[in-house]
Amino acid sequence: MENLIGRKNEMAELQSAIDSKRSEFVILYGRRRVGKTFLIRSFCKDSYSFHFVGAHKKTLKAQLTNFREILQHYHQGAVIPELENWHEAFKQLANYLEQCEEERKVVFFDEMPWIDTQKSDFVSELEYFWSSWVQSRDDIVFIACGSATAWMKEKLEDNQGGLHNRITHRIYLRPFYLNECREYLQANGFDWDEYQILQYYMIFGGVPYYLSLLRPQLSLIENVDALIFRRGGALSDEFKELYNALFKKADKYIRIVQLLATKREGFTKTEISTETGYSGGGLTKILENLERCDFVVSYAQYGNKTKQTLYRLCDFYTLFYFRYVKDNHSKDEQYWQHHFQDRSVESWEGFTFEEICLRHLPQIKRSLGISGIATVSSAWRFIPTKDDERKGAQVDLIIARADKIIHLCEMKFSARPYAINKDYAERLTKRKQLFMEMNSINRGVVLTFVTPYGLSKGAHSSIVHSSITANDLFV
Repeated sequence: MENLIGRKNEMAELQSAIDSKRSEFVILYGRRRVGKTFLIRSFCKDSYSFHFVGAHKKTLKAQLTNFREILQHYHQGAVIPELENWHEAFKQLANYLEQCEEERKVVFFDEMPWIDTQKSDFVSELEYFWSSWVQSRDDIVFIACGSATAWMKEKLEDNQGGLHNRITHRIYLRPFYLNECREYLQANGFDWDEYQILQYYMIFGGVPYYLSLLRPQLSLIENVDALIFRRGGALSDEFKELYNALFKKADKYIRIVQLLATKREGFTKTEISTETGYSGGGLTKILENLERCDFVVSYAQYGNKTKQTLYRLCDFYTLFYFRYVKDNHSKDEQYWQHHFQDRSVESWEGFTFEEICLRHLPQIKRSLGISGIATVSSAWRFIPTKDDERKGAQVDLIIARADKIIHLCEMKFSARPYAINKDYAERLTKRKQLFMEMNSINRGVVLTFVTPYGLSKGAHSSIVHSSITANDLFV
């Protein structure tokens, strides 16, 4: 098994459950492909008292048959009767665990949302199993894992029935940051520099599974073709599989992410409703589920204007799919090698670099030396009325500090130190003045730049208060 990269806090949380003197209920959730199962396998060294994996789109009967076979494997020599329902299944599991000799009995249910088939009563029987049997013991570590984050939160974390207040550990597994991607690549024989890793991240993000598919003997560009554009490539059908595996009525979710992909600055909920026809609680739930799975991020408008919250598509693979894969009918298996230097790619990289920066907000704050200061991050958008002669303006990242300093962040992707010319300096100054005017701010607003190689020293670079480089994002 590969070495585990990062995940120190998550491993410590799991260890605290093992070291406890009581039974523990651990839920582990995060988007698909993020390495949840690998984390548990690495921590437990593939040694469990019981381990069961839900089967995707299988019937109740098929799930119970699989459960019985697994239980028979662990409980060697015992005769396990045919299981008619989950009440009987959990009863047999309890009988088996009572005979286990391990001091701490680790029970691992993977892909739990897939187990909960329609009218299966799985959750209610899990509640009864915990309340009637596990609750009275002090030797069970029950780990529930699943990619359908919305199900995990609704059915387990926010459970108002028998599992209410029973969850003792909640572990959210996020995608890798840039530094963790670099650590993984270096450990597996890649010699890519930070600029190449940034370009990798723009396409695949920090999803560990995607990293595991890369081949060190190929360049980044060749890897993209081999995985995405080559017929039968490991990720050639990833988009369809990804959303259908996570969401019921996936077409609605795809409709929304497809809309969000069309406008870099994002949409308000009202705008999304107008474009899609979805509204009310249904739309709210879809957006919440997309956020929980790290596909969409919401940014409040500066000043906490809740109704003007912007929703942006932030999943890097999905952004790349809609830009270069969905409507690509060329059948060119070397498409990226033939097009990665197109001018349109330069524009796309600029937008996607902004998403990388937004994903690495903790690193930006650390570089600014404000990790210990309370901050509020937001966005700002000015849309003039018909009678207003001023031009519209947008700031994608504002960091407002408790000490009354406000950073207006500009994020620019460039293969060399970024140069601010006279025209751009004037636009930046006007945007800053407009922001201060519209929000009745007299002082304390500064410009912060995030670029791979910093700023080129010039006549207009002095308007920038602070500059952050790729090195800072990789910390």
